Order: sequence, then C-alpha cells, then structure tokens
Amino acid sequence: MTVSNQAPETKATGDIALAYDDLRYTLEAYRAANDERLAELETRMGGDVVTSEKLVRLDGALDETRRRLDRLALDARRPSLGAGEERDPTVAEHKAAFASYIRHGEAGGLKQLEGKALSAGSGPDGGYLAPSTVESEILRRLSAVSPIRSLATVRTISSGTYKKAFSTTGPASGWVAESANRPQTGTPALAELSFPAMELYAMPAATQTLLDDAIVDIDQWIAEEVESAFAEQEGAAFVSGDGVDKPKGFLAYPTVADASWSWGNIGTLKTGVAGAFAASSPADILVDLVYALKAGYRQNAAFLMNRKTQGTVRKFKDGNGQYLWQPPASAGAPATLLGFPLVEAEDMPNVATDSVSIAFGDFRCGYLVVDRAGVRILRDPYSAKPHVLFYTTKRVGGGIQDFAAIKGLKFSA
Repeated sequence: MTVSNQAPETKATGDIALAYDDLRYTLEAYRAANDERLAELETRMGGDVVTSEKLVRLDGALDETRRRLDRLALDARRPSLGAGEERDPTVAEHKAAFASYIRHGEAGGLKQLEGKALSAGSGPDGGYLAPSTVESEILRRLSAVSPIRSLATVRTISSGTYKKAFSTTGPASGWVAESANRPQTGTPALAELSFPAMELYAMPAATQTLLDDAIVDIDQWIAEEVESAFAEQEGAAFVSGDGVDKPKGFLAYPTVADASWSWGNIGTLKTGVAGAFAASSPADILVDLVYALKAGYRQNAAFLMNRKTQGTVRKFKDGNGQYLWQPPASAGAPATLLGFPLVEAEDMPNVATDSVSIAFGDFRCGYLVVDRAGVRILRDPYSAKPHVLFYTTKRVGGGIQDFAAIKGLKFSA
C-alpha cells in the first residue's frame, strides 16, 4: 500500500484545482456541443440525434463535476482532524461534550468536566458553560453590531461586580525647584464606581433534524441565533437603561447645562428651540458641542444619533456651501460629521422637546461595558415540542466611568 506524504491541506487544494479544471473543460465541451446543436437547427431545421445525445451526456457530466467540486470545497472548509484540532486536550474535550449535549441532550460529559473544574452555578437548573470558542464568537459579533459596545471600553470580569476608583479632581501634582522642599500634595477626591453584571438571555429554537445534521456548525449556529437578540437588548440598555436588572445607559444619568457641569452629571448644550434646531445657522450648535469637549477627549470622539436625526443633520452645510456630513471613505468605515465619526444608534431618542438626541464624546474613556466570563446554555426539549429550546444567558453590565468625556445636545429653548 502506498502512503502519501502530502499534507491534507495541499491534497485538498490539489483536488479542488483538478475538479475545477474538469468543470472548465466539461463546460467548454458542453458549450461547443450546444453551439453545434444550434447550428444544426438553423441549417437542417432539426437537430441531429447524435448531437442531442452527446449534449445530454455532457449535461450530466457537468452536473456531476459541479457536485464533486462543491463537496470538495465543503470538505476543505471543515476543521481538519488531528493536526488541526485544539492543542489543549481540555478545550477539545469540552467542545466534544458540549456538542453532544446540544445535539442529543447527553450532559454526562459536561457534568464531569465542570465537576473537575469545581465550577458553581452549573447543572440542569443553570445550564452548562459553552466552550470559549462560542463565547468569543458571540462577543465578536456583538462588537460588530452593537454601536455602544463598539465605541466603549469593554472589560471581562470573573465576579458579579466590577468596582473602580476614579479621581474626580485629577492627579495631585505641581512644579518644584530641584533643591526645594517638596510640599505635601493635596488628597485627591476619589469616587468608587460600581458596575454590576446583569443577566441577559435569549432562547433560540431548533428542530431535531437540524441538530442531527453533522454538517451544521453548532457553535456558529448558536452565535448567529443569539447575536441579534443580545445586540438589541444591549443597545437599548447602554443608551437609556435604568440600571435596574440591566446596565445603566449614559442618558439615564442626570443632565445639567454644560456651563455648570459637575461630576456625576452629563453636560448638555441647548439648541435654543424646543424640539428643533435653530432656524438660522442650525449647524453652529454642533460646532459648539464639539468644542464643549476637552481637547484630550476630542481626538477620539464620535457623534452618536439615530437614523432620523442623521437625516436632518445630513442637510447642513458650512459657510462655503460644503456639506458637513460626509459618506464613509471606505467599506465598513463610518460616515463623518465635522470630520468626526458618526455612529448610528437606533436607540437614541428622536428629536423632541427637551430630548438629548445627539451625543458627542470619547465613549472609550466615558463608558464602560463589563462582561462576566462565561456563556451558559440550558437545553429544553419539552416546552415547545417538537422544537428544542436553548436558554442562553450571559452577564453584562455598563455605566459611565468618566462624566467629562461625553456631552449631549438638548433640543430645548
């Protein structure tokens, strides 16, 4: 028996190339036979039987070659066995046990693994920890579709609450001569900020037929199913959540006129007209909003508003007749307003009397999102028979960590 020393990836690539060549040659022969048939129809007012049979055979060969190419391409996308598997045997064992639980409800492997890890809160009532690959994929997708999460600082924690000390007066410092006595610095004013992680859940459903299909990537399917549900709930909570069983949104904090701003409040500027921009030079207030933010925050700042508000500011021009809103410079990039990124968040309020419908700031400094490590999944095959429900939970919190980094535009007189 001859043993091939060719790497699996190289062999798969070669097989695909050969199948593609076969497809190309078969397609050329098929087109030539079809051209011949059309020419016969034009000259003889009827096709030759031999040519028609040849075309039928080529048609079948073309379909078979396409199926072979599709099958090879699918095999190439699957994770390779052996060398391509997870190097950490514990991770591979967890993935295998998790797949068995999701597909067939066999929880013995997960119970044994979580028993070894001395994990608490798992089991039939609380669900089982999803592999790290599933958690990473869910968080990656949320970062791509959740506007605030994509702008804010994100911390992963292992406890239920993240606490952070923050100086509200800045560091105590000063100048002194080389040989002079060092005066005692003043005591900085510290504030302790607390960010509890609240439970967020989604409940995707699947048929047993889908779960039995070995080609379906279960990890990818779960991430896709919970992505939109998690992103929708997070988006609303990070903007206007009241902090009760959910993160506290930045618009839920008290607002004050920026001239009298103090720690613990969001500074705002007024448009001068209730529920609208000023009739004359409406874009001037946007310039004022930009420069209400300290220079240290402006370099990483962005505008935040919903689609309807963006439709209004898109019409504004500067004194030279140039539009202030500019389209994205490349695929995937945000539009800009006054040269700053404009991020669309549908949970921002529409323009109305006394609404804070536009925010501007360095959200990476200003807002903190905390993710408690671990995504838990509980399989429920009974509540919605014949469908299988997957009660998926993660813990997430959020709130303002620097009140000076975010300013708002209030539509009031």
